[in-house]
Amino acid sequence: LRERHPGAAVVCYVNSSAAVKAESDICCTSSNAVRVVRSLPEKRIIFVPDRNLGRYVAAQVPDKEIILHDGHCPVHSRITARMASAALAAHPGAALLVHPECEPEVVRRADYVGSTAGILGYVRESDREEFIIGTEEGILYPLERDHPGKRFYRLAPDFVCADMKKITLPDVLASLELERYEVELDRDT
Repeated sequence: LRERHPGAAVVCYVNSSAAVKAESDICCTSSNAVRVVRSLPEKRIIFVPDRNLGRYVAAQVPDKEIILHDGHCPVHSRITARMASAALAAHPGAALLVHPECEPEVVRRADYVGSTAGILGYVRESDREEFIIGTEEGILYPLERDHPGKRFYRLAPDFVCADMKKITLPDVLASLELERYEVELDRDT
C-alpha cells in the first residue's frame, strides 16, 4: 500500500505485529484512532490492518482520504446486522454498545460506538439500566462488578478473543520475576 500511495502516512492499530509497526508512521488504539489521524499533517492516510476501524475513522475525519487495508478483527467481524437487530428486538429498552471494529451495518445500529474504556465510561455515565454489549465478553466482569443494578446482554454468544486470552496474570508475573518471555526482533524490524 505504501508503494501504491507514496506520500501517504501509515497508521496501524496497536495490536499489529512488530513488522507492521516498523513500516508504519504511527500506531493507534480504538480509543485514540480518530485523534491520531486528525493529528497528522498528511491528507492521505493508509490505515492498517482493520478496515472497519478505518471506515469508522474515515466517517469521523472526512477531510482526510483514508486508504484501507482489507484486514479485519475475526471476533468483531462475526457480528452481523441481523444479530444486532435480533438483540435489540429481544431487549427493546437496552442500549447497543459496540466497538468500531464491528461491521458498518452494526455500527450504524449502535447507540454508542467506542473502545473498551469508552464503553465502560458510557455505562458509568448513563441513566439507562440495560445494555447490549458488542465486544469481547471480558468486559462483562468489570461492568457487572461496578454496576450491580444494571443488566448486560451479550450481542453474540461465545464472543471470546483467543488472542486476548493468551496473556494471563501468572504469565506477566513470571515474566517479571523470572525474566521470561523475552521478545526478540530481527535487526531490520
